Amino acid sequence: MVSEYKSDISGWLVRRASWHLWVVLGAVLGALVARTARVTSDGGMDNAIVVRAARVWLAGGSPYDDPHFLYLPSAVLAAAPQVLVPRSVLAVLVPVVVTGCLVGGWGCALRLYGVGLRSRFAVLGLVGLAVGFAPFAHLVLLGNWTATAVLALPLGLLLAGRGRWVAAGVVIGAAVALKPLLAPVGLLFLFAGRWRGLVVMVGVPVVASVGAALLLPDPVGFFTRTLPFLLRGEDGFVRLYEASLVAVLPRVGVPGVVAGGIGLGAAGVGVWCAYRRWRRCGEGGGVSGGVSGPLCLAETAAMLMLSAFLVSRPSYDHYLLVVVPVLLAGLPCAGAVGRGVWFWMALVPQLPGVTWPYLEGVQRRAFRDAVTLCGLAAALAVRCFGGGRVFSPPPPLPVPSSRGAAPSTPPGAPPLDPARGSAPRPPGGCPPTHPTRSARRRGSGASGVSGVGE
Repeated sequence: MVSEYKSDISGWLVRRASWHLWVVLGAVLGALVARTARVTSDGGMDNAIVVRAARVWLAGGSPYDDPHFLYLPSAVLAAAPQVLVPRSVLAVLVPVVVTGCLVGGWGCALRLYGVGLRSRFAVLGLVGLAVGFAPFAHLVLLGNWTATAVLALPLGLLLAGRGRWVAAGVVIGAAVALKPLLAPVGLLFLFAGRWRGLVVMVGVPVVASVGAALLLPDPVGFFTRTLPFLLRGEDGFVRLYEASLVAVLPRVGVPGVVAGGIGLGAAGVGVWCAYRRWRRCGEGGGVSGGVSGPLCLAETAAMLMLSAFLVSRPSYDHYLLVVVPVLLAGLPCAGAVGRGVWFWMALVPQLPGVTWPYLEGVQRRAFRDAVTLCGLAAALAVRCFGGGRVFSPPPPLPVPSSRGAAPSTPPGAPPLDPARGSAPRPPGGCPPTHPTRSARRRGSGASGVSGVGE
């Protein structure tokens, strides 16, 4: 929880935003949706692939005849209703839904850290992502189902942070059933020892996919066609847009076997860093009574996802939206990776409108995406070991009383710590906030028992 009484920039950010900022946000998102609706059909190129697969299935064919359909069988049934919608309606509806998923994911990430949804940071952060982070507009333009993972990961972490690991497993499992992008998050359940949540997360996509596969003319098409296609990486067109190490390194002359070894090694190191981060939470008090601190959950999950992106086929630029909002939302919290200079340097290649020498072509964009991917992974790996410099301002000084008495604090704010001159901070890394009426109602009714929902 972030205090609005702090004297540094984070205190200003968490105060309520004015209506002017909301107008700016609405204009930015509205323009993005309107442009996408004008230049796309079927809601975007990537969404069209799924809709086309559903049309083929309804016509009696196999959706896996298209090598670019890389989804589980359950996605075919999920896309079938779009076949009944006119294309002119899809052109507007899909970008609205994709944008809504991105906005919802950002809101869940903010609540994970206790930041208010009506705060300045909530508005400015979303405007910054939409305007200053190229994969945001790219994802809306494509209509890619990665948007479901962008929403599901912070929502699942929010539920897990409140002890509802089974509910988190349902959310993550449903996202995997639509697109198996969040499968690496299962390791987070494994690290935490939340076995029922892990079983639910695995069971939801398995049950949905098996049930859907029985309705397809080629029930095992995902395993006989899609998986070999992904493992071989034989699509020369798609390979030009992949940002993983196993796809980028061969383009600069590295042998494929060596590139695969480097990618696997980097992914293994990343998983070990994620496990190390989780263990540090337990050793340092970030996990108390089974309830994890927000920084611990977010950084562990983000490290697992980045590790997978380093070696997975495919690995596109919009995959970064799965982890960047979750990490960026922790900016008001002391010690967050978002306060480190390397985090922001890694995002520089994603600035829209900047022309990079020798990387002007669309087919060379993968090199910029690879720099961002490796930079974020390296910055977060350093953070997992407790190293790296972060922009954490000194604690605010006590405010002297006008009557010369002891230093005063705002009404309702936590008492000052005489040793540090500021309110004591909980282990999660986010300072306490002045409780709202809704928060007080929740607090009065909370039992304080961890593992709710198990």
